[in-house]
Amino acid sequence: MKVLLYADVEKLGFFGDVVDVKDGFARNYLLPSGLAVLPSESNVKAIEEARARKAEERRLAHEQMVTAAKKVDGAEVTLSERANEQGHLFGSVTEEHIAEALRQAGFEVQARQVRLESHLRQVGDYPVTLRYAENITVAVTVHIAPITDGSDESEKSSQSAGE
Repeated sequence: MKVLLYADVEKLGFFGDVVDVKDGFARNYLLPSGLAVLPSESNVKAIEEARARKAEERRLAHEQMVTAAKKVDGAEVTLSERANEQGHLFGSVTEEHIAEALRQAGFEVQARQVRLESHLRQVGDYPVTLRYAENITVAVTVHIAPITDGSDESEKSSQSAGE
């Protein structure tokens, strides 16, 4: 079934594109959620101008992503987390933790752009990929260091865990 997209749909097409999709996908998802309509002459004419405007917005957004990616490429960030003597973290470092640390370092990063196979649960250095768009990926290094506050509280919690 051919549909006219009213919004950018990832891995399908952009606003104003006429795409061919399976009937069920169109009837059950795209049409009811307002992401697409059936193509007709009036629908196509109505969005021609809006499509040009949207294409320019996408181009500007892409330029901003390229600029942000170039700035953060190769960056290193250190996170201090509580860990036991073996280097296992009490918890884990997630995409949001990494994105927040990079934002505090002055980079434009959102948590959805951070790609981790699994959350980081051990002290060490990790290469992390940031995906700004389908064809814009960069690598950063995340150093996870144990918090060395010297308090007896962490020793007590590790001793009670071992008992």
